[in-house]
Amino acid sequence: MSIYGDYIKSVIRTVPDWPQPGVNFRDITPLLQNSAAFRKLIDSFVHRYQEMDLDAIAAIDARGFIIGAPLAYELGCSFVPVRKKGKLPFKTISETYTLEYGQAEVELHSDAFKQGDRILIVDDLIATGGTMLAAAKLITRSGGQVVETATIVDLPDLGGSARIREAGYSVFAVCSFTEDE
Repeated sequence: MSIYGDYIKSVIRTVPDWPQPGVNFRDITPLLQNSAAFRKLIDSFVHRYQEMDLDAIAAIDARGFIIGAPLAYELGCSFVPVRKKGKLPFKTISETYTLEYGQAEVELHSDAFKQGDRILIVDDLIATGGTMLAAAKLITRSGGQVVETATIVDLPDLGGSARIREAGYSVFAVCSFTEDE
C-alpha cells in the first residue's frame, strides 16, 4: 500500500447497490476530480516505480489509461494501451477472459514490445483479476516481461489479487476495500 493509501481510500466514493443489489461500487470519480488527491495518486505510483528499469506502461482500457499516461510521462517510458477487442487499427494479438456474466477479449498491437522489454501493467481496480491476467498473457506472448501489476483499488474478497499472485505476478495496490467497508 502507498503512504497515501488511507487518504486516497477516503476520497473514493462507495455507491451501494450499484450496478445491482448487494454490490458496493467503488467510484474513483471523486479522486479524479480532486487535484490534490489525483496528484498523490500519481505520486504513489511514481515513487514506487521511479527506480525500476521499466520500458513501458501497459494500461488497460479504459480507466487504466488515466493512470498509465501520466505515469509513463513521469517515468520516461512508453505508453501501450491494452484495448477492448476491435479498438486497435493495426495487426493485433488477443486474449479472451471470463467475466461473471460471460466473456470479454482484450487486444494489443503485435509490435507493442521488443523481446525482454520490462512492462508494468496498470488498471484502476482488481476484482476477479481476469482482465489483468489476460493483459499479462498478451504481454508475455508478445515477448515482454511483466515486472508487476498495479492498481488504485484492490478488492481482495473477490480473489483477483490472489489469482494474479498465484499466476506468478506481483501486485501493488494503492488501497484496498473489503466487502464490509
